[in-house]
Amino acid sequence: MPDGPTHTERAGPVHTGVVTTDPAPAGPVLEGREPSGPVAFVTGAGRGIGAAVARQLAATGWRVAAVDVCRDDPALGYPLASTDELHAVVTACGTDAAGADQALAIEADVRDQAALDAAVARTTSHFGRLDAVVAAAGAVAGGDDSWHTPDGIWQAMLEINLGGVWRTARAAVPALLEQPVPRHGRFVALASAGSTVGLARLAAYSAAKHGVLGLVRSLAGELAGTGVTANAVAPGTTDTAMGRASAAVYGLDPDDLVVHHLDRRLLQPDEVAALVCWVCSPASSGVTGALLPVDAGMTAH
Repeated sequence: MPDGPTHTERAGPVHTGVVTTDPAPAGPVLEGREPSGPVAFVTGAGRGIGAAVARQLAATGWRVAAVDVCRDDPALGYPLASTDELHAVVTACGTDAAGADQALAIEADVRDQAALDAAVARTTSHFGRLDAVVAAAGAVAGGDDSWHTPDGIWQAMLEINLGGVWRTARAAVPALLEQPVPRHGRFVALASAGSTVGLARLAAYSAAKHGVLGLVRSLAGELAGTGVTANAVAPGTTDTAMGRASAAVYGLDPDDLVVHHLDRRLLQPDEVAALVCWVCSPASSGVTGALLPVDAGMTAH
């Protein structure tokens, strides 16, 4: 079923900290300190799985660009992450031994290529490098049979869930490839159990998540031999705003959906994030082009 953080994104300026700034150009000049530790760019970081990924990476020494929209979308029937939530994630990521923040808050729209390009440029300018990208921004909407799906819902699901991953890769993969060899770059997309099974009344969402798998596997082939891997992590129904919104499509509570899990419980964001963080680590060097489930057995039967 649908995964992690519930996000759609918006166009507009890039925000860092509490100040709105013009996008900084890419370049070697650092804004605050010498490089220390790997750097991850995480979309959908305001809450849910994306927030859990940001916190777990920071806890193991990563520096994190935490990217989110922080604005509701009228095409969706539930509120999205707020600016306050995004900054709370940055605060939770803590500081390093020198007292510098481990994370940087950026508001950017995954449907806006210029905004994503600027966000990546801001990340590399601030931290000096980029080592991993986690495309976790996503949203869910539906409720009608596929042939009755409104154009607005269809477009939102494909643009956020599939187009957002593609645009994130388009913005960030060149920065991963700028690292010197031998490089150990990682691109991780949040797919879904719905990437391999059909979801009645969520056809647009499921189609987009199927597309994420095809995109990631194609990207893995294109990156072969570069030291950069591309993989997808597929959660089952998770205890997030997005999980609640997907249950509401069927007039159910999220706990009602655990009947689809072999392990009859909702997943927690930290469980999914643990797998994502492993994929970002050097230990995953032999894995690329894979769909890695963390779905409590949902797709095992």
